Amino acid sequence: MTTKEKSKDTAKGLRGTEAQAKTRVLLALWDMKGADEEVKKGDLTERVKRTHEKSGDYQGVFEQLQTSGAIAISKNKISLSGKGVEMLGEGLKNADFEFDSQIGAKTANALLKWLRETGTLANGATATSNQVTGKAIASYDEFKPVALEVYDQLNRDYNLDNLVPIYRIRREIGERVTRSHFNEWLLEMQANDIFQLMAGEMSGITPDKAEDSITTELSGLRYYAKRLNS
Repeated sequence: MTTKEKSKDTAKGLRGTEAQAKTRVLLALWDMKGADEEVKKGDLTERVKRTHEKSGDYQGVFEQLQTSGAIAISKNKISLSGKGVEMLGEGLKNADFEFDSQIGAKTANALLKWLRETGTLANGATATSNQVTGKAIASYDEFKPVALEVYDQLNRDYNLDNLVPIYRIRREIGERVTRSHFNEWLLEMQANDIFQLMAGEMSGITPDKAEDSITTELSGLRYYAKRLNS
């Protein structure tokens, strides 16, 4: 990136480029569990702003991320979408991304957490989170074991008490399966008494999380999957 390009990409009041600022915002929001619940906009801004920066300096960054579908903003609360998680991964992989100042412990620990959950494990296997680069799923028989594996992992790692949000299963499997096939095959797993799809209340529900849940013809919107004993 040339000096001219970098200058053009720099938001007023921000240190570094807008692209760098977006990645830092997404990383902080992800670390604050923004993919699972809404985060106060003020708390996020305080987390990302640095010396000599003001809260207002990030307004343009938030607006651009919202326009791109990476985040959702509602009543001064922000949540991270599946697309936002993908954008975060792409931003961290970008060769032009760098921290232009000394980073604090929270940012360093957030990076470590990201590497542990989505990076390469010690044995060379890739973590299952957001497996958008995995083999495409072409049939129900291929989908069923993947869905069960993702369900068990989420239930175990996040202590979900056997009620796993459907939107999280969809996002973990990612682009390996189309939205229509995910819906069709998850409903088929319910018909085969493998999963029970349940309604109930969900804290921190956002429009994108509702969209990534599933709707049945007879019972309406379902937020959770519960694995049935076979």
